[in-house]
Amino acid sequence: MPGNHPATGQHPVLVVGAGPVGLTAALALRSHGLPVTVLEAEPADRQRPGSRALFVHRESLALLGRIHPGLDATLIRNGVVWPTRRTVYRTKDVFVRTYPPQSFGPRPPFTSLRQVETERHLLTACHQAGVDFRWGAAVTGVDTGTDRVRVYTEDGTTWDADYVIAADGARSQVRRSLGITMQGERSQAFHVVVDIEEDPHDPLPLERVFTYEHPALGGRSVMRVPFAGGFQLDLQCKDGDDPEEWATDDAARRWVAKVVGDKYADRLLWVSRYHFLHVVADSFADAGRRVLLVGEASHLFPPFGARGMNSGIADSVAAAGAVARALAVPDERDRSIDAFALARREAARFNSDAASTALAHLRPRTRAARLRQAVGAALSPVVPACGEWLERAPYGPRTAPPTNTEGRY
Repeated sequence: MPGNHPATGQHPVLVVGAGPVGLTAALALRSHGLPVTVLEAEPADRQRPGSRALFVHRESLALLGRIHPGLDATLIRNGVVWPTRRTVYRTKDVFVRTYPPQSFGPRPPFTSLRQVETERHLLTACHQAGVDFRWGAAVTGVDTGTDRVRVYTEDGTTWDADYVIAADGARSQVRRSLGITMQGERSQAFHVVVDIEEDPHDPLPLERVFTYEHPALGGRSVMRVPFAGGFQLDLQCKDGDDPEEWATDDAARRWVAKVVGDKYADRLLWVSRYHFLHVVADSFADAGRRVLLVGEASHLFPPFGARGMNSGIADSVAAAGAVARALAVPDERDRSIDAFALARREAARFNSDAASTALAHLRPRTRAARLRQAVGAALSPVVPACGEWLERAPYGPRTAPPTNTEGRY
């Protein structure tokens, strides 16, 4: 796959993709003193719609603050921390808990802001750190050798590097070029996500609310999550639902009004539809140990539990550490890359299994499973553990495998 332009010289490391995971990888590499060039398919002035990933978890904040001091404080300052978690079964509260601000410690459990804002702050940090960007540089192919990786971009340029960190997303061209496959499942049912601008003069309470079997939505479940400047509604549609009845702008206005009131029907910022995917790459590095896959290039999870971006941040910090060690001590190269690939794949498989557990709860397939939820709701006033279960189950297990390094996710 020869390029039309000569090679750019051999780089120690290239990062492919300038989403939050790729930007984190670039920052982490700079924290090790390595020069970094990021290849991004889209232009520098790209517009990325929608909230996408909302949560930056405490563990991720700690990692970002470590690789670029002060970045964690910037994200916390520009996000929101909703103090109240509320779970509703049909019309009845089954769990409500409000946390005082002083209980959070030096960092809150998370900060909530739209992904486009998280990316903006990461990009500013990258510029401060001296990261080089090549915008409009879509990767078309990758060749690996014993001593380098050769990357081809759409404009005909050839890029040579000792290592590549691939953060080019779910449709990763790098992963496809390497022939690495992904294994897992795809749900046939869909969810609808709507971003809504908050009414600054009469805002809703700052709380995350999950409602099982919302009576105004034909028994469909829905979650409301605040972010800085607004909130997101995530509607769980039923098997066989017609997207035209739920996922268009007009349809969303109708059901949004039933959930949060008529005034919000005209404050929609973004409407999107997605299917649950929980898939993991067969390998997180190529056979020659020159290309490392991170983020959605290596795994895709359902959004409940906020495992996707947060896991990708941990992937990127771990990948940068592995590359830095491999460059500093060539004799340790294989061990460093293999340790990254094994640990982060184990973490991804754990997250995928946890997402499957959450999905089974969100979409109970048997009458007995639905009955357990109804009984739990009925007992919650006298058995608080039942309400706690209904609150936590949609997000899957919160613990992590013991070998998971660079953050819980």
